[in-house]
Amino acid sequence: MGYYPPVAETAHFDVLVIGSGASGLAAAVSAERAGARVALATKGALQSCNSAKAQGGIQAAFGGDDSPELHAADVWKSSHETADMQLVGILTSEAPDTIHWLEENGVEFTKENGGYRLARCGGASRKRLLQVGDQTGLAITKALRETLEASSAQTFPKSPLTSLEEIENGWRARCGDHVIEAGAVVLAAGGRCYREAKERGEFSTNHPGATGETTRFALELGAEARDLDALQYHPNGGAWPENMQGYSIPETTRAYGAVLLNADGEEFTDSLGPRDQVSRAIFDEVEKGKGVETPDGRPAVLLDTTRIPERDAEISLPYMLHRYRSASIDPLGEPILTYPVLHYQNGGLRIDERGETTVEGLFACGEIAGGTHGRNRMMGNSLLECCVFGRRAGRAAAERAAA
Repeated sequence: MGYYPPVAETAHFDVLVIGSGASGLAAAVSAERAGARVALATKGALQSCNSAKAQGGIQAAFGGDDSPELHAADVWKSSHETADMQLVGILTSEAPDTIHWLEENGVEFTKENGGYRLARCGGASRKRLLQVGDQTGLAITKALRETLEASSAQTFPKSPLTSLEEIENGWRARCGDHVIEAGAVVLAAGGRCYREAKERGEFSTNHPGATGETTRFALELGAEARDLDALQYHPNGGAWPENMQGYSIPETTRAYGAVLLNADGEEFTDSLGPRDQVSRAIFDEVEKGKGVETPDGRPAVLLDTTRIPERDAEISLPYMLHRYRSASIDPLGEPILTYPVLHYQNGGLRIDERGETTVEGLFACGEIAGGTHGRNRMMGNSLLECCVFGRRAGRAAAERAAA
């Protein structure tokens, strides 16, 4: 790995992947294993992505009382019946195999009593959330990146996509100082929530690279999109102290017993409801004058994390505990302040079951793609979507390039 042709030279590959988050890594690994010559280009360092910041976990129906069909029903309900059920069926039915694939690539999920340690997440009817402590996204991206680095694929870090055009038998892209031609392209560059939050003067959980220009390139090429206006707030953004503002407090805090309280100490919503409903309830409670105020004058409510059993916190929330305790706040000893923060782009480019957009030879996976979540995503399904459709898009792109 690591050959970077100068700008005057054109590099030729079968598949070009744009983005180094979980979906891009999964696509690149799968395309390479399918026999393709693969290049992966990304805006920043290979380690820079939203996926690595995902703490909550990844859903898959492993419980004895669970099934892919129940998982799919929960997705449909949480999406307010707007999701593409063909894509949802693929997502939920391939979830268990995807977990095993991740394990084969080095991910070690938290286990207990001889099986996976499962938690119930917001909008779910069963316990089906798998975790690697509270750094699941970091573990997944690290494992897939190491797999990619051990392969024949070539990477182009710090090489943002600046142009993309169709040519005879494929595509030509300019990525930083590099010109790359490929038979198929997989777009896995994420959403635009960091840019949106900055424009709105709000906080975002997103990495600064989440600015959305790759979606614009695809639209200009004629790709269709859906639900691009549907942006999601994470219900539990850190509100105080200042260095926690924009931090996504793991929703598993609520899975393990934490509840949302207003200024009067009253529960005002189902703390395990779908994300959009919980976020709306917090906004409404503050508008009613029943919120609390941070020391710097920002709105918030209380997340009573003192109800979380210490053992659950130490096993599944160690990073969260460390961050707050480093700021002289013990979440197991006092409630913490929280307020919704801009988090995820629900909609995106339309894709089929192989991850191909409406433009032939142009594929998309992860947050840049729409349909799987409809207009509201359940937690734990983002990393799953990245891996399920990243694998599918990578394989399909390799097939397209070889045709």
